[in-house]
Amino acid sequence: MTAAAQFDYAIDVEGLNKHFDGKHVVKDVSLRVRKGEIFGFLGPNGSGKTTTIRMMCGLLKPDSGTGTCLGHDIRRESAEIKRSVGYMTQRFSFWEDLTIAENMEFVARIYQLRDRKATVRKSLADLGLTARAHQLAGELSGGWKQRMALAACMLHAPQLLLLDEPTAGVDPRARRDFWDELQALAAKGISVLVSTHYMDEAVRCHKLAYISSGTLLAQGTAQEIIEGQHLNTWAIHGDHLAELQEELRKRDNVAQTVTFGDVLHVSGTNDELLEREIEAAVGRSGRRVERIETSLEDVFIYLMGRSETNSGGNA
Repeated sequence: MTAAAQFDYAIDVEGLNKHFDGKHVVKDVSLRVRKGEIFGFLGPNGSGKTTTIRMMCGLLKPDSGTGTCLGHDIRRESAEIKRSVGYMTQRFSFWEDLTIAENMEFVARIYQLRDRKATVRKSLADLGLTARAHQLAGELSGGWKQRMALAACMLHAPQLLLLDEPTAGVDPRARRDFWDELQALAAKGISVLVSTHYMDEAVRCHKLAYISSGTLLAQGTAQEIIEGQHLNTWAIHGDHLAELQEELRKRDNVAQTVTFGDVLHVSGTNDELLEREIEAAVGRSGRRVERIETSLEDVFIYLMGRSETNSGGNA
């Protein structure tokens, strides 16, 4: 049994901070990821997600803060962490003029794995890539490239996967298949920390954290995060919603308005006052109004807007 196997948390970090060129890009981030847990890491571009992930796996030393990854100290034992972690970047980083099998064999040599050919064959089979083993990587679609990258991540049998926007630019079916693979890996006890922009992926995570401007604004299960913002949400159906949205944005008790196709979601923290505002704005227009459950997407848009307001951006 390795030292890492004695720990309940694959990741356990507290108070991580990082500065670049005088800018505080990660601010007192603390989080825990359990073994066999899929932990979703969400936030806008430039929010500090990648920097935080790199600190948690020992690729980047924090300015301050402490923590462990698979039981290893993130400051002093980065080499041990790298041997037990699979890290997948957003950008496809393999050789497009080599076949899938050739790319995998090269990665296996980097890890100095024993019986490399057998290990590559098993990884290809596990991810459904055997029939494509001799296809050039450059000829693969986005979905198959991501599947190949995941297979390469799994070659050295890591206990933790760190996936940075793994399905960006991949079609919906390929994304769903990719997430089915992640669910299967988690069921085997492998921990997964994944950053994503997609709400349909976020709801498949066991736990979530939302980061903006380097600060963690919320973390927990999807339901805990929704309940923690105390938002009430109404849906308005009808025509000319853009004009109505502009009117509602001027009202004090409306925290947020978001259009989803031909439906306008209106949210606020005081349901009684919010209902009055909506009634006054809708009037006798004939639009249909109904109270709905606040969604995870409603909450994350709200968090993003609040963060931009606090940092001086446009809400």
